[in-house]
Amino acid sequence: MRRGTETAHDRGKRFFWALAILLLVTLGSAASSQGREITDMFGKKVSVPDSPRKVYSTSPPVTYMLYALDPSMLAGLNFPVRPWQKRYLDKHLLELPILGGWFGQAATPNLEMILKVNPEILVTSSYDSAMKTKVDEAMKRMPMPVISVSLNSLTDYPGAFSYLGRVLGRKSRGKELSDYSRSTLAQMSALATSISPEKRVSVYYAEGVDGLSTECDSSQHAELIPLVGGRNVHRCRSAELIGLEKVSFEQVLLYNPEVILVMEDVFYRKIFSDPLWQRLRAVKNKRVYLIPREPFNWFDRPPSFVRLLGAKWVASCLYPTIYRTDMVKETRNFFKLFFKINLSPEEARELLHRGRT
Repeated sequence: MRRGTETAHDRGKRFFWALAILLLVTLGSAASSQGREITDMFGKKVSVPDSPRKVYSTSPPVTYMLYALDPSMLAGLNFPVRPWQKRYLDKHLLELPILGGWFGQAATPNLEMILKVNPEILVTSSYDSAMKTKVDEAMKRMPMPVISVSLNSLTDYPGAFSYLGRVLGRKSRGKELSDYSRSTLAQMSALATSISPEKRVSVYYAEGVDGLSTECDSSQHAELIPLVGGRNVHRCRSAELIGLEKVSFEQVLLYNPEVILVMEDVFYRKIFSDPLWQRLRAVKNKRVYLIPREPFNWFDRPPSFVRLLGAKWVASCLYPTIYRTDMVKETRNFFKLFFKINLSPEEARELLHRGRT
């Protein structure tokens, strides 16, 4: 009887210790999964979740990158979803708060609303020196960790995707998008290198409803032109980061470009019937293309990762006999990878043919 009692007691003790050990292991695993240490943009060692569920970015280009990495982690948007974007973007974006950000002219975020939303991590991108001071001062006052990513050029995207993937706990996804970015840039570099200077197609980038705003050849806003081996006819250095340099029609006539890339639908609809613009060889030869914009602009404003697909589109417009690629297939592959959307061939053609005469 005593032996039986002792056995029961011993079993109870063993059960207790087994339960205690299991609890410690579970708590230890939970603690390790709840966070890890990183160095934020101000050099501070901070703890962040392994896979953050609420992340806010101060600028559209980075917000779009976060969307590509994982739409579910977005804590808010910089501006409302546009009507033409709704068809391609996750429906939950329509429910997110509009938090603003630092982009464009005089745009600022709603810091009070950001604090209320309480994202786990804030992400900023590089700015000009005047804007950087303003952003840094505001970010230092925020209680959550702040990381920064450089996006001064499309060539920064492979590293940016890889970095954000690691920091935000989406490493494999970040690598996947980084690999595509790197492969595309290598392909465009090879194309540009193969075009001798004297054979580079001259391009005018027409912005505004009158087509008389453009970008300097050194501007980030028009970097796809030299990236694929084109020659931007408007050679200058931008006075401001925002760009949108005003030119006269007489100046465009002097440039007489071989190709015109058009930003606004309203200008594209009238360029072929306007007697003035009909004098240009690009119009005469039907080499005027309306830049696709779904779900984000393929060329500029904001300069997002979709420019990786846009680079291939521009290359196909400038060098159709050299850059022989199936743009329908390229478009479908891109949308499947970055947006997880299976476009039909007809849907891909619809996007591409928006910019064809």
